Amino acid sequence: MAIHLPIRQLFIDGEWREPILKKRIPVINPATEQIVGDIPAATAEDVEIAVEAARKAFSRNKGQDWSSTSGAYRAKYLRAIAAKITEKKSELGKLEVIDCGKPLDEALWDMDDVAGCFEYYADLAEGLDAKQKAPVSLPMETFKSYVLKEPLGVVALITPWNYPLLMGAWKVAPALAAGCTAILKPSELASVTCLELAEVCREVGLPPGVLNILTGLGTEAGAPLASHPHVDKVAFTGSSATGSKIMASAAQMVKPVSMELGGKSPIIVFEDVDLDKAVEWTLFGCFWTNGQICSATSRLLVHESIASEFLDRLVKWTKKIKISDPFEEGCRLGPVVSGGQYEKVLEFIATARSEGATILSGGDRPKHFTKGFFVEPTIITDVTTSMQIWREEVFGPVLCVKTFSTEDEAIELANDTHYGLGAAVISNDLERCDRVTKAFRAGIVWINCSQPCFCQAPWGGIKRSGFGRELGEWGLENYLSVKQVTQYISDEPWGWYQSPAKL
Repeated sequence: MAIHLPIRQLFIDGEWREPILKKRIPVINPATEQIVGDIPAATAEDVEIAVEAARKAFSRNKGQDWSSTSGAYRAKYLRAIAAKITEKKSELGKLEVIDCGKPLDEALWDMDDVAGCFEYYADLAEGLDAKQKAPVSLPMETFKSYVLKEPLGVVALITPWNYPLLMGAWKVAPALAAGCTAILKPSELASVTCLELAEVCREVGLPPGVLNILTGLGTEAGAPLASHPHVDKVAFTGSSATGSKIMASAAQMVKPVSMELGGKSPIIVFEDVDLDKAVEWTLFGCFWTNGQICSATSRLLVHESIASEFLDRLVKWTKKIKISDPFEEGCRLGPVVSGGQYEKVLEFIATARSEGATILSGGDRPKHFTKGFFVEPTIITDVTTSMQIWREEVFGPVLCVKTFSTEDEAIELANDTHYGLGAAVISNDLERCDRVTKAFRAGIVWINCSQPCFCQAPWGGIKRSGFGRELGEWGLENYLSVKQVTQYISDEPWGWYQSPAKL
């Protein structure tokens, strides 16, 4: 399918601007390995201009152009962006597919979620007006106190490649709703739709400098943005290793950060389940988005009494997954995002084999593809807890399996990880589900499902999966500071010191 890739520049201060050093990065279609276009590559020089534009936009007209306006005013822009996203859904979905390789049905679903996210935060922006000057109860009648919620300032939003526009929306929508001005830096592996978000902002007349979008390499654009002294907060989604570097950089200026990092999430399947239902959720939890999900439930823990039958069905279901060009109707697994990611996933599988694990299904390039970064959905058994495949995030369609005999053993195995993003439990015993939910050391728990995500509910993890929460009201709070205002209201003098008039 011939898709035209728009030629874009950096989006700074409401305008398209060529990078200072005129650098560009090729865009490679992961399904064909062909170069289909390019994106601008920002460097520190461009970061400087974008941050200055955001600072001016934040304070322009004493904030009356954006940061100090009513939430209702900002909501109008968020709704206009949502409407444009919906209008361009088909075009944006196709660009997402050609850029990151996810099946078209998934990409179109993502576009619905992007529009929904902007709509949701438009509602919360309006609601913010009514929450201003919320009274604080005090023990002394001579004082009254209230709270103001104010935007943090200029925020850097650094996002990954697995949900390019959706992860951008998760950060841009609440940041703008709060009254912040922002610089969005998407992953260089998938930035095309984020540049189209810039065009949407231009079309709806978003005030210049409120949202700036810089594409480019992490080392050349992301690092100078995260460490910039005039950036007031960094929100990052990506690898734990990069998150650690951003935290260290931010610490030099005591700059707040929020982090949504890696995961190695468990899914526990008990013996009382409907096997086919549990099989489908297990597949969806690990192979959705071509397996490239930070919250992927990629460690299956199945009760020993049903393990043989469950795995037999799991393999049969897996072999029915349609692996094809992501534009083909009914595609359910496309290529991983890049050649580098493809090699990394295959190396994980090879290491598991060399460490003594069994590749029960998959483990290679699908035989009907000679080109493209396709990896078969892979199921690995005979796994021990010391193996790399059990401990490290793959970010590809690879599921590792262990059995258990008791609930306590399952919980211990589930929590045996440095990460703590998601976890799932599948059982018809809802009391048991409740016990397991409380025992999981994770920020997100799914009962009798895996991976559903709604912009109304909080998203984030613990341990090396990060801290802070995106989405819901918690996502808005990420970009607000709380100001206490206390007033003395008595007609009487305070009286702590003796007045000179009485001496």
